Amino acid sequence: MKKNNTLFLVEVAIFSALAYMLDLLSGALSQVWPQGGSIAISMVPIFIMAFRWGLKGGILSGFVLGLLQIVTGNFYGVDPVQIFLDYIVAFVVLGFAGVVAKQVVNASKEDNLKKLILFVAVAIFLACLLRFSAHFVAGMIFFGHFAPEGQPVWLYSLIYNGSYMLPSFVVTTVVTVLLIKTVPRIFRFNKSIA
Repeated sequence: MKKNNTLFLVEVAIFSALAYMLDLLSGALSQVWPQGGSIAISMVPIFIMAFRWGLKGGILSGFVLGLLQIVTGNFYGVDPVQIFLDYIVAFVVLGFAGVVAKQVVNASKEDNLKKLILFVAVAIFLACLLRFSAHFVAGMIFFGHFAPEGQPVWLYSLIYNGSYMLPSFVVTTVVTVLLIKTVPRIFRFNKSIA
């Protein structure tokens, strides 16, 4: 049991660091959004942890990713509550993809591509929707003054955050499915899930 806990913590550290590096790379390549946000595959390592270890792996990895962004200064913040919503809550909720970890692992073992794509897409959609919700609320509360005159704040936040979250969902889903299909063993570790 102790070996399992050590392996879990090591994997959280490695995959969180990988997610952070991918986030830095995507931020450097797509600096389109002035108040933060980018089309990125940085969520993929968090989803790998969610599918390997379930909720605890995904949630803890997401938390560490958000914390890394804050402590390294790689964030856009105007208020402690906004920082909490955009960097802690938004990345912690990615771990909720782990609710279907067992189904993803089983579909991978059965080599059932249709089920695999369905479960991965549903899990990532749920996680991205939760992350979008955190950004959307933060955008309405703290960034409404950026909305063009006459545009409702909720619409501005919806368009702004949706413009990078929707493409990120699509890209992340495709990359995650391709990874599971080409290297299925990385998603099959945890015996308690499978």
